[in-house]
Amino acid sequence: METLQKKYSIKGGEFLIRETNCQDVFIPEEFTEEQKMMADATTDFIKKEIYPNIEKIEKQEDNIMPQLMEKAGELGLLGISVPEEYGGLGMNFNTSMLIADKVGSTGSFSTAYGAHTGIGTLPILYYGTEEQKQKYLPLIASGEWKSCYCLTEPDSGSDANAGKTKAVLTEDGKHYLITGQKMWISNGGFADLLIVFAKIEDDKKLTAFIVEKTFGGITMNDEEVKLGIKGSSTRQIFFNDTKVPVENMLSERQNGFKIAVNILNIGRIKLGAGVIGGCVEVINTAVNYANERKQFGVSISSFGAIKHKIAEMAIKTFVTESTAYRAGQNIDDKIEDLIASGTPDGEAKLKSFEQFAIECAIIKIHGSEVLDYIVDEGVQIYGGMGFSEEAPMARAYRDARITRIYEGTNEINRMLLVGMILKRALKGELNIMEPAMAVAKELTSVPSFESVDLSQPFAEEKEVLKKLKKAVLMVAGKAAQSFGPKLDDEQEILMNIADMLIEIYASESVLLRAEKLMLTKGEEACKLQINAAKVYLNDAVDKINKAGKEAICSFTTGDEQKVMLMGMKRYTKISTVNPKQLRREIADAIISKNQYVF
Repeated sequence: METLQKKYSIKGGEFLIRETNCQDVFIPEEFTEEQKMMADATTDFIKKEIYPNIEKIEKQEDNIMPQLMEKAGELGLLGISVPEEYGGLGMNFNTSMLIADKVGSTGSFSTAYGAHTGIGTLPILYYGTEEQKQKYLPLIASGEWKSCYCLTEPDSGSDANAGKTKAVLTEDGKHYLITGQKMWISNGGFADLLIVFAKIEDDKKLTAFIVEKTFGGITMNDEEVKLGIKGSSTRQIFFNDTKVPVENMLSERQNGFKIAVNILNIGRIKLGAGVIGGCVEVINTAVNYANERKQFGVSISSFGAIKHKIAEMAIKTFVTESTAYRAGQNIDDKIEDLIASGTPDGEAKLKSFEQFAIECAIIKIHGSEVLDYIVDEGVQIYGGMGFSEEAPMARAYRDARITRIYEGTNEINRMLLVGMILKRALKGELNIMEPAMAVAKELTSVPSFESVDLSQPFAEEKEVLKKLKKAVLMVAGKAAQSFGPKLDDEQEILMNIADMLIEIYASESVLLRAEKLMLTKGEEACKLQINAAKVYLNDAVDKINKAGKEAICSFTTGDEQKVMLMGMKRYTKISTVNPKQLRREIADAIISKNQYVF
């Protein structure tokens, strides 16, 4: 019982100031048989219904996307997170992450699926009245109705609260008349239900409404011609005195911005999981091609340069899995903890997502940038054929690019995650100040040379992680001290700090996964996972060093700068490894099996 309490008491952002035991993290290898069966059913659906129809999907022929959504609904895939009493399967959050992972290989369908099951469903599930849930959730979970989310406007992208769409109460007080324009609306072309954000009178904050397409006053532009995800419906939608019953207000007046922020937190981490399936599919396709493609009389997979690419693609994917499911289970554990203490189900879920908003942002950034890296390398492995629309890499390359933009751009998310950590520190929710001050004091003291017990698993690597955390505490603490509230304006420095935090969380997650596997299966059986963790940490140290030095040189001078640069050097030391050998062992296993092996 004590162990469970410790596990549940983990706070969002706390990874920076506490050491996590590998037994307290969830790893993908621990999914239950029921969860694996759902994943297998999803994969079967994809192979049967999606892959054979890729060209039709890309061209949006025969109204195919809504038909596929209905078929997914028949299998229960649209109601993973919806409670059974509303027609769903009522499974936990990490299961929904797993299904998003599998669907992630489908490009345009993944976007339609994510928009429907995430931002198109969860506002009603978490903020709707009982009557609203009873009326709409069964229709959404079954796929009978498709849903979309209308937040973005031409003049309000990242600044969502700047929206100009208006809602005016009718004289009889029974309806709101919504007028305005929304853009980049995924599923807009075929949605039956729309979550619409508007301002009432001179309100400063948005209010959310549930709008049925049949309410009238709704028109839309033609489908957007996009760089990628061409098979997904993306429309501009116009509301002209759309008549919405007052009982269709979602939550309270002016609570729309809060709804948008909390739902986007969920969307961010789901996107981080949703890229995994795409990464694995690209790796498998690229390895198949590398094994078949002959140059100079041998398969190009035998070349060291290609092995390096294959290994790096696999390592980054393995790390992304480690981060996403670690945080997903933290959210599930927090939900259970809150419910056990008497918090109502919906409120417990919202509080949990808000608690781990920092990790949600980290995983969104990391996952989307890993996918971009992998599709780029996939094109490169294909060489000239990678640039041809006849080969699969061109579509994967185009489809991947949007992931760094939606659910908040990666730049916005970087600044948000640092801001959240500093705000929680100021509120006393995260004890950042005390360890930051200890690091500042340590900088001017004689370095200690404590011995490390190398008999413990990953003892040396864990010591490196401790020092990396000191590095970011040093930089973030000094930046906060130097700029105060004006740190928000120092975007380059914020992004440097964010990069350090992202690499620390990713490195720790993969080390904990490798350690847990090793303790379960033995070192020899987990050799490749250990290799992946060591290579990633080795590279992360260099990235953290670079980001830290750049930040330090941006706002310090003279002796202070020298001391901090010496500290950065001290905190970013790591014993040398042979990355070529470690990568080759991973690549050889993948090449031999002709597929991703983790």
